Amino acid sequence: MENIFTVGNYFIMIVFAFITFFPFYYIIIYSLSDPSAAQNGLITLWPKGFTLINYQSVFKVEYLANATLVTLTRTVLGTILTLMGCSLFAYGLTKSILPFRKTMYRLLIISMYISSGLIPMYLLITMLHLKNNFLVYVIPSIIAPFFLILIKTYIEQLPPALEEAAMVEGAGYFAIFFKIVLPLCLPIMATIAIFQAVNHWNSWMDNLFFVTDSRLLTLQMLLLNLIKSHTVSATAAATNELSGIKVTPNSIRMTITIVATLPIMIVYPFLQRFFIKGIMLGAVKG
Repeated sequence: MENIFTVGNYFIMIVFAFITFFPFYYIIIYSLSDPSAAQNGLITLWPKGFTLINYQSVFKVEYLANATLVTLTRTVLGTILTLMGCSLFAYGLTKSILPFRKTMYRLLIISMYISSGLIPMYLLITMLHLKNNFLVYVIPSIIAPFFLILIKTYIEQLPPALEEAAMVEGAGYFAIFFKIVLPLCLPIMATIAIFQAVNHWNSWMDNLFFVTDSRLLTLQMLLLNLIKSHTVSATAAATNELSGIKVTPNSIRMTITIVATLPIMIVYPFLQRFFIKGIMLGAVKG
């Protein structure tokens, strides 16, 4: 009976894995297939008429290189700032000498359930002169309540004797944080880094509402604009004239989707082990 249950379990997991993975795989082989064959629905498990013409077309899209650079910069810088801001704040909240720490912690939790809304956020961004400013991508997310709670919970599980020994040796709070606490928090920090990097890479709402400067266009916003506009058709037509291969708007959309999602899909598996360990350790105590 136990063997039957195990086999059934594996079968169900394999089916779910296939259902989850196949849409991404289909987009990949569509982007690598001859556009005419793909449009006629001839794709199965392998590309039909393997070609890179779709990628050659996409890389000629205006603002693509700049949008990629903006998205990559905001992902790296935003993730680092979030890690430092949340970890420093969380470490302070674990110290009883911090004034009003319980009040601040409760307000942070309340902010997870009650949002001010889009209009107050827009007015605040305007008052701070962050519209059409690259900093609008990274400053609002420096302190994230959910991440802060995870780090605070993780720090509280560390042996107090480590800090006490460092204080006896004359170390201050900053020295203890950077030399003892921060290195021990690497698993939970890696977990948060995954979450925040994915958030930044996939973000487009802040670009939509707060940025109109084309030089600050993000990759996801560029993808959205291409899907909604006639630029895809124009790019396909231009490529057809140059190469003689009939590139379709749908094949270009598929290719742009791969270009926008593949980098984060490549990075994610390397941090998976930290993700699992950090979630397990950070969720034991609350």
